[in-house]
Parts: sequence; C-alpha cells; structure tokens
Amino acid sequence: VNLVESGGGLVQAGGSLRLSCAASGNIFTLNVMGWYRQVPGKERDVVAAITKNDRTYYADSVKGRFTISRDNAKNTLYLQMNALKPEGTAMYYCAGAAGWAATASEYDYWGQGTQVAVTP
Repeated sequence: VNLVESGGGLVQAGGSLRLSCAASGNIFTLNVMGWYRQVPGKERDVVAAITKNDRTYYADSVKGRFTISRDNAKNTLYLQMNALKPEGTAMYYCAGAAGWAATASEYDYWGQGTQVAVTP
C-alpha cells in the first residue's frame, strides 16, 4: 500500500487545513490508520488514529480541534484541522497498519509527509 499525503501549507493561527492521504490499495484492509507529526530533532508523535470500525483516538493537544476520518470507497484518510496553533507546525505523516498499532513502530506503511506551517 502506497500512501500519499496532500493538503499541507501555510496558514495563520486560528485557521484551518484539511489533510488528505490517498492510498494506492484498499484501505479497508488496514485495521488502523493514523496521522503523525514531526519537527526536526524530535520524535514522530501521534496526532490521531482511526480503526476499521471508526473508533478514533486523539492526542490531548488536538482534541476538540482536529477530526480524523476515512472514506473506504475513495481509499482516502483525512485530517480536518481547525483552530491551528503555531506549535502545530510540523511535517504531517499518514500511516497504516494491517494489524493493531499503538505506536509509530507498529505501523506498516508510511507516506512521505506534507508540511504544515502555522504563523502567529
């Protein structure tokens, strides 16, 4: 499965962006899909995750502002980001796992990332 992210860009604090992750294969076969973000010199941190049964998980820092969703018919994962903050500036990665994944190392597939920059 190849994953390709899009939708990143430059936005002012308080603004919104919608990230998309298009998969080459059938994402219904992926048990868990997630969004991670990383800044230079730091570890890749989970932002949100969603299971095949649409159970969701959010990092505390984004709860109430970000929404993860998946469209199995379009083989696409989304991340709606509202009320963005400057600390949200990072490279955002899409990931998928055939089995269970609770940490970054447990994901099987990764995209190349899309850059998000939030100005004050």
